[in-house]
Amino acid sequence: MAASAKSFLADAGYGEQELDANSALMELDKGLRSGKLGEQCEAVVRFPRLFQKYPFPILINSAFLKLADVFRVGNNFLRLCVLKVTQQSEKHLEKILNVDEFVKRVFSVIHSNDPVARAITLRMLGSMASIIPERKNAHHSIRQSLDSHDNVEVEAAIFAAANFSAQSKDFAAGICNKISEMIQGLATPVDLKLKLIPILQHMHHDASLASSSRQLLQQLVTSYPSTKMVIVTLHTFTLLAASSLVDIPKQIQLLLQYLKNDPRKAVKRLAIQDLKLLANKTPHTWSRENIQALCESALHTPYDSLKLGMLSVLSTLSGTIAIKQYFSSAPGTTATTARSFDLVRLAQECCYHNNRGIAAHGVRILTNISASCQEKDLLPLEQDAVFGLEALLVLCSQDDSPGAQATLKITLTCMVKLVKCRPHLSQSVVESLLTQLHSAQDAARILMCHCLAAIAMQLPVLADGMLGDLMDLYKLIGRSATDKKQELLVSLATVIFVSSQKALSSEIKTVIKQQLENASNGWTAYRIARQASRMGNHDMARELYQSLLTQVASEHFYFWLNSLKEFSHAEQCLTGLQEDNYSSALSCIAEALKSYHKGIASLTAASTPLNPLSFQCGFVKLRIDLLQAFSQLICTCNSLKTSPPPAIATTIAMTSGNDLQRCGRISNQACMKHSMEEFRNLATRYGDLYQSSFDADSATLRNVELQQQSCLLISHAIEALILDPEAASFQEYSSNGTAHVESEYERRMMSVFNHVLEEVESLNRKYAPVSYLASNTCLSNAVIALLKVPLSFQRYFFQKLQSTSIKLALSPSPRNPAEPIAVQNNQQLALKVEGVVQHGSKPGLFRKIQSVCLNVSSVLQSKSGQDYKIPIDNMTNEMEQRVEPHNDYFSTQFLLNFVILGTHNITVESSVIDSNGIVWKTGPKTTIFVKSLEDPYSQQVRLQQQQGQPPSQQQQQRTAYSRF
Repeated sequence: MAASAKSFLADAGYGEQELDANSALMELDKGLRSGKLGEQCEAVVRFPRLFQKYPFPILINSAFLKLADVFRVGNNFLRLCVLKVTQQSEKHLEKILNVDEFVKRVFSVIHSNDPVARAITLRMLGSMASIIPERKNAHHSIRQSLDSHDNVEVEAAIFAAANFSAQSKDFAAGICNKISEMIQGLATPVDLKLKLIPILQHMHHDASLASSSRQLLQQLVTSYPSTKMVIVTLHTFTLLAASSLVDIPKQIQLLLQYLKNDPRKAVKRLAIQDLKLLANKTPHTWSRENIQALCESALHTPYDSLKLGMLSVLSTLSGTIAIKQYFSSAPGTTATTARSFDLVRLAQECCYHNNRGIAAHGVRILTNISASCQEKDLLPLEQDAVFGLEALLVLCSQDDSPGAQATLKITLTCMVKLVKCRPHLSQSVVESLLTQLHSAQDAARILMCHCLAAIAMQLPVLADGMLGDLMDLYKLIGRSATDKKQELLVSLATVIFVSSQKALSSEIKTVIKQQLENASNGWTAYRIARQASRMGNHDMARELYQSLLTQVASEHFYFWLNSLKEFSHAEQCLTGLQEDNYSSALSCIAEALKSYHKGIASLTAASTPLNPLSFQCGFVKLRIDLLQAFSQLICTCNSLKTSPPPAIATTIAMTSGNDLQRCGRISNQACMKHSMEEFRNLATRYGDLYQSSFDADSATLRNVELQQQSCLLISHAIEALILDPEAASFQEYSSNGTAHVESEYERRMMSVFNHVLEEVESLNRKYAPVSYLASNTCLSNAVIALLKVPLSFQRYFFQKLQSTSIKLALSPSPRNPAEPIAVQNNQQLALKVEGVVQHGSKPGLFRKIQSVCLNVSSVLQSKSGQDYKIPIDNMTNEMEQRVEPHNDYFSTQFLLNFVILGTHNITVESSVIDSNGIVWKTGPKTTIFVKSLEDPYSQQVRLQQQQGQPPSQQQQQRTAYSRF
C-alpha cells in the first residue's frame, strides 16, 4: 500500500520530491512529540495542507491516528487545535481505514472530569458524525451531556446532536422526544431553547418524524410569540419543509401570512428571506394565489427595504416556470389583459423608483415576462422593459459607487437577455448604449462594452456608422495608465473587433497601436491581441504579438508569443483566397503551412511539464493536417483538368457497373477515395480532441465541432459528386443550420455549410451523372469558401478557467515501476484502484463530474513455458466499472485472471461522465506489469512427467482444496 501511494506521488508531477509524503509526515510527527506546546500546535495546524497535497488513504489514516493520540494525551488547547483540523478536513474523514481505533482514542476523553475536555470531545464526535453515524456509545454520551449543568458541555452536546441527527435516522428518532421535552420544559432557559430548536430541521428522515416535528414547531410559534423565538422557529420550519418536500406549499402560505399580518419588521424580513430560499429551491410549488398575495403585500408596504426584498423574490420567480402558471388563466374565468395583472402593475411602478435596487428588480421582472411569455397581450411590455432599462442605464452609468455598478450589471444582463429573445429590439438598445458610452464613468464604460460585445456576438447589429463613434471614444480615453483605463482599452478594442466584420482598416489599426504605445502596458497589448485572434482579425493580432516578443523575460513566454505570431500570419495568408483562382489558392495554403510548421515548433518549445499545452498542440496539428488535406484535394481536382476522362468514360462506367470509371484515370488511382477517407479520419480526430477537452468552455467546444463538421462536409461532397451519388443523403446535414448561432464565426461557417450543400444538391439534381468539370469546380470552391472564413482561436486556446484532473493509485504496486508483480497462474489478482479528483480555483464552472469510468485491460507481452494453443478469452482481461466520487475520492477493485505463463501488461484508463451523461476521455492512463508464474504443484507434476516418472498415488489424490 505504501508503494502505491509512493507511485501516485511520482505520477503527480512532484518531480524529485518522491518521498515527500513520508518525510513530511515524519517531520510533523517530530513536532507532535516535541516537549514545547508551541511546536506541537504548529505541527497540528499544518496537517490540512498535508492532506490537500497527498489525499490518499494510506497517509490520511496514519495522520489521523497520530492526531487522535495527541487528542487523547494532550491538553485542552491541543484538543481544540485537533478539532479545528478535523473540521477543516471533513471531506478526508471517510479515507480513515482504522475508524474503530481512531474513535476509541478520541472517545476515551469523554470520561474526563473536566467539562471543557468533554465538550471538545463531543464537538469532535459531532464533526466525525459522517463516518460514525450509528455508534451507540456516541449517541448515549450526547444524550447524557444534554442534561449536564455545564453550559459549555450542553452547547457542545447540541452541536453534536444536530450533526448526528442529520446523518442518522435512528438517532434523530430517539432524540426528537428529548429535544421536545427540553424545549417545552419550564426549567430550560430561553437562550438554550433558541439553540435547541434548529436541531428539528434535521428531522426529515421519514414522514411521521417530519410531521411530529412540524406539530411541535407549530405549537412553539403560537406559544412563544417573542421576536427571537418566532424568527428561529419560522426559519427551522422552512428548512424542515425544504428538506422533507411535502409541506412546502403550506410553508409558503404560513410565511406569506406572517409577512402580511405580523407588524414586526424583523419577522417580515425573515419571512422574505425564507420565501427567497423556497423560490430558488422549488419555484414549481408556487401557486398563482401565492404570487398574487406577495404582489399585494409589495404594493401596499410603505417600507422600501421590505419592498426590495419582496421584489427580489418575485424577480427570482419571474425567471422560472412559476411565471407561466401566474399568467395562465384559470378554467372558467375570463382572460384579463396583461396590464391588469398586479405583478405587471407592480413592476411598471417600480421601474422608475428612486431606489436603484427596486428599479433593477422591476425591469428584471418585465424582462423575464417579455422573454418567457409569448402571448400577444404581453407584447406591449417589451417597450416598458426597454424604457425602464434605458432609464436605469442613464442613472447608473454616471455613478461609480459599488451599488450603482451592481445595479448596472443587472440592467446590462437584462438587455442581453431581452435582445436575445426579441431581436427586433436590438437596434434601439444598442443605440442607447452607444449614446451613453461617451458620458459614462470608466467603470460603467467597461461593463457597457462587455454588453455591446455580447449583443454583437449574437446579432450583427453594430453597423459601420457606429464604428466611427467607437473610434472617437478610443482616441479620447486619454494617456492615463490606471487599471480602469487599461481594462477600458481592452473592452473597447473587443467591441471594435466584433463590429468590424471584415478586415480592419489601416486607420483603425493605426489608432489602436498609437493608443497602446501611449498609454498601455504589455499585458494590455497581449489581451487585445488575444481578442483579435478570437474575432478573426489576424493581421492586427500578428503585429501586436510581434511588438511583444522583446518584452517578455522567460524563453517559454517568448516561444509562446512567437507561435501565436506565426499562427496569425498563417491565417492572414488565407484571407487573400479567391474563388476559381486555384493556383494562387495552392500557393496561399503552402505559405500558411510554412508559418504553421514554424509556429508548432515554437509552441512545442513553449510547453513545460506543468503546462504541456496539449490542447493547443492538438488543435494546431489538426489545422495543419486539414490544410494539407485541402491542398491535396485542390491538386487532385486540378490534375483532372490536365488529364480528363475519355469521351467514352460514361459508357465504360455503365457497361462495367463501376461508377468510378466516369472519372477516368484518376479514379483508378483512387485519389478521391483516399481524400474522402482522409477527411473522415480528420473528423474522427477532431471528435477525439473534443472528448478530451473536459475543461473547455462551450464556445471553444463549438469551434472544434465546426472544424469537425467542415471535414464531414467535404467528405460528403466528394462522395455525393464523384464516388457514390445515389447513396449520398442530404437529410442528416440539412438540419444543422437551425441551431441557435452564438458567434459571428459560427454564423459565417454555417452560411458556407448551407451554401456548399445547396450547390452539391443542385448539381446532383441538374445532371444525372455529374460532369467531372462541374464536380471539381464545386469541390475546389467549397474548400476556398471554408478557408476564407478567418479561423477563430477561442478562449481555451489562451486561458483555462476550469481545471480538473484525476490522480490514480494502484495496489498492489511494485517498488520499481519497471518490475513486474509476481502472481501464480491458478490465482486471481485483486487490483485495487483508488483515485482523487483535483480541481482548480473554479470547480464545476462549465461541467461537473457525475461519475468516473475505469477501464482495465491486460495484454500478454511475452510468453514463457510450453507453446500450445490458448483460448482467446484467456489471453486478455477487459473490464469496466463506473464509480461515483464522494468528496472527490473514489475506489474500486477488479479481479484479473492470468492463466497463461509470462509477462502481462495491465493498463488502467479513466474517463469521466458529466451530469448530462456525456463521456469525456480525460485520462490518465496508468500501466503496471504482472508476471504469471506456474504454481509449485503443477510445476512438480510437469517435471515428473518430463522425466518419465508417473506421479505417486499420494500426489495423484491431492487436489487444490487439500492444500488449505
